[in-house]
Amino acid sequence: MPFTTDWSELEVAQVQGRSRLITCRNLQPLKILNPAAPASSCHVVLSSYGGGMVAGDTIRLRIKGGPNTRLFLSSQSNTKIFKSIDEQVAEQHIAGELAAGALAVVFPDPVVPQAGSRYRQIQHWHLAPDSLLLVADWLHSGRMDIGERFEFHSFFSELHVRRQGRLVLLDRFAFHPQEQVATSPANFGAYQTVLSLYLIGAPTDPRFTRLAQQFQRLKLSIPDTPQFDLSGHDCLVSVTQAKEDVYVLRAAAHSRQALQPLCAQVLQALANEEFFGYNPLARKY
Repeated sequence: MPFTTDWSELEVAQVQGRSRLITCRNLQPLKILNPAAPASSCHVVLSSYGGGMVAGDTIRLRIKGGPNTRLFLSSQSNTKIFKSIDEQVAEQHIAGELAAGALAVVFPDPVVPQAGSRYRQIQHWHLAPDSLLLVADWLHSGRMDIGERFEFHSFFSELHVRRQGRLVLLDRFAFHPQEQVATSPANFGAYQTVLSLYLIGAPTDPRFTRLAQQFQRLKLSIPDTPQFDLSGHDCLVSVTQAKEDVYVLRAAAHSRQALQPLCAQVLQALANEEFFGYNPLARKY
């Protein structure tokens, strides 16, 4: 996707041994915040006017992580996608690039597409051989507190990652509740929120190995018996090593509360000194 002048930008570089935001350009409706962070990491929060995206909104963000930088990217709150007008789509595009030794964790709150909304998100990342990327892609079925579930018009998500110029991950998901049965066991069943975590890095990188091991510990243990019933679990977790340098964790839960222990364990792992040295979301929750 070619870059144009209507892209927001953020760039992180090492400044006196600390990761610092050296470029920050935000265009409406995006607002980029940079709260103070301890240790040597950089924390960036993505926000938007009105706390969400209205029909026709387009956010384009270019991200650059310089050599040996540490970037934690989060959102201010749930990304609400408001009802579509005249079939307009709300869109978000991220184009990221990580240099040698860089670490980036993209861990936003869930996307919440409201009734009648249309949403499309695309992320393209280019990684140096020894950089590390963790991306969270989180979808709520709707405003569950008012009983709104899978009433949006359409949802599309794509994650495209190249490492050393080689395509290592391409994951696309599209859902249209009017055409597909959300409650089907082949789709969401009784679950209302789904989270995917993507880990991409060098197999020889101790950071990659540590997070991969954490993923494996989170996987749901399924007994080898035909009597085992998945419906009794509030949260289901599967982990797949897609390639030697790619792990994918997928979780489905009845509520956000049921997913919080999983998120807390991932964030606890990221609080180790080899990553950020603190939990970037501890002050938020």
